[in-house]
Amino acid sequence: MNGSRGPSRAPVRVDRVLAQVLEEAGVKAQVQRMAVVDAWPDIVGEQLSRVTKARGVDGATLIVEVKSSAWLMELNMMRGDFLQRVNELLEEVPLERVVFVLAETE
Repeated sequence: MNGSRGPSRAPVRVDRVLAQVLEEAGVKAQVQRMAVVDAWPDIVGEQLSRVTKARGVDGATLIVEVKSSAWLMELNMMRGDFLQRVNELLEEVPLERVVFVLAETE
């Protein structure tokens, strides 16, 4: 007995296994879309990242909190530009909408 437990298989990269598991669970696209939440400050720049915060992704919709109603109106007029920037990052799993909501007061 040589201590072997069965046929030898080559090692598999963890990222490939994870991608397969996420795909089989039907959540791969959603997990990929969530990357935009962390990337939001880089997407919009320093000034806008001070008054906004990406809260999450619901399906193909990015939810972004805004600190004031004035900024909310301004950003809603620029929604198409933000969607385009976000989708440049998410080539394989584009978002359909960006929704700006007024942040709750603390």
